[in-house]
Amino acid sequence: MNVTNPLLKAQKIGFLGAGNMAQAMIRGLIEGGIPARHIFATNRSPGKLQKLVEQYQINAMESNGELVDHCDIVILAVKPQDFITALEPIGRSLDESKVLISVAAGVRMEQLERFTHGARLARVMPNTPSLIGRGVIGYLVNDDADQALSDTVEDLFLPLGRVIQVGDEDQFEALMVSCSSGTGFVFEMMMYWQDWIEEHGFSPEEARLMTIETFVGASLLAAQAREGVEDLQNKVTSKKGVTAAGLQSMRELEIERALRISFEKAAMRNKEMAKEIK
Repeated sequence: MNVTNPLLKAQKIGFLGAGNMAQAMIRGLIEGGIPARHIFATNRSPGKLQKLVEQYQINAMESNGELVDHCDIVILAVKPQDFITALEPIGRSLDESKVLISVAAGVRMEQLERFTHGARLARVMPNTPSLIGRGVIGYLVNDDADQALSDTVEDLFLPLGRVIQVGDEDQFEALMVSCSSGTGFVFEMMMYWQDWIEEHGFSPEEARLMTIETFVGASLLAAQAREGVEDLQNKVTSKKGVTAAGLQSMRELEIERALRISFEKAAMRNKEMAKEIK
């Protein structure tokens, strides 16, 4: 998917951190038409950074301060526990002329505001399917009236999947838990699926393929159908049939309750992480 905003193509974009999500973003930006010469990065360990430079011909910077001075848009892609170390020395350079986009989980908007000097701010939460361009990317801006900032965020992240703006921190947290943590929950269920199939004589590779295709097929069917998920479920469920027996057992075991508790536990941990970052 091409980046259509001509102003964005002219801006310099810097990455504080060169982990997996930064790498996915850099690849998406370049494939979307952002010139590699306009992309800059720093990283604590030089190995990942050098690999990025060799793979995409982007620019490595000596320090975070140099990167901020040079770039119009700065993407904070460090671990949450490292965000203060990364931002504190450069906060005064992050003024109203800069856009700062944080993809650090647990770092709330008020914390970003405390360590910057009037920069236009956005929190963004990609999930791991963003690595293959099928992510759900939620974002929150610090000024709802700043449409240009919202447009910039959407243009930047569109190559990674579906981009959804949320209205406040609570919605941001719900999207993060359901779509980012939720990916891990789905993988957990897929592991149970595969184990059960293997117990009935299939090889691990056969069980893996059967599990993946079941989840992919159901998801694509839900995406393409006009009906809701409940209607689709009814179509494959006959009264007193095999599927009905399994669904009845799932409901008796309160699978929904277990999932809801999992969501809430993840949300509680997110709040704890925010309190731990001072």
